[in-house]
Amino acid sequence: MIERLKESFGGVLGFKVTGKMTGEDIKGFEPQIEFLLRERKHKPIGILADLSQMHGAELKARWDEMRFLQKHTDHIARMAVVGADKWEEAMALLTAGAAVLEAETRYFDESEILHAWEWVRSAKHAENMPIRQISAGTGIWKDYHPEYMNL
Repeated sequence: MIERLKESFGGVLGFKVTGKMTGEDIKGFEPQIEFLLRERKHKPIGILADLSQMHGAELKARWDEMRFLQKHTDHIARMAVVGADKWEEAMALLTAGAAVLEAETRYFDESEILHAWEWVRSAKHAENMPIRQISAGTGIWKDYHPEYMNL
């Protein structure tokens, strides 16, 4: 299940995943993000994903997440990922999205959720806070140059 967090406001949307994430969960949450984008006239937004209570994800959910993020890659400026107990699972879930998402993405421990909110709202971080960068926000294809242009 995916629920919107009450701390969401302005250009920042926070959500918490509880249990095993399904494709239906993703499809049910997409309209909230699309509404925020329309309301902000497609100005970039920040997203906070609390995965501290997530217990896995269906393959379809991961595919739907990647498809959705790719569709909105120009409108998501930064993403904070909070408190996944299984770091490898969080990476598997987010690597696909970060590959197509050009947003800066950082990981925060569950105890650092207030810092995550601060960072995602301001795109800045406290000097004494550990940084666990997942994606620098430059996009996976930024420096790619096709080798076989004249075939």
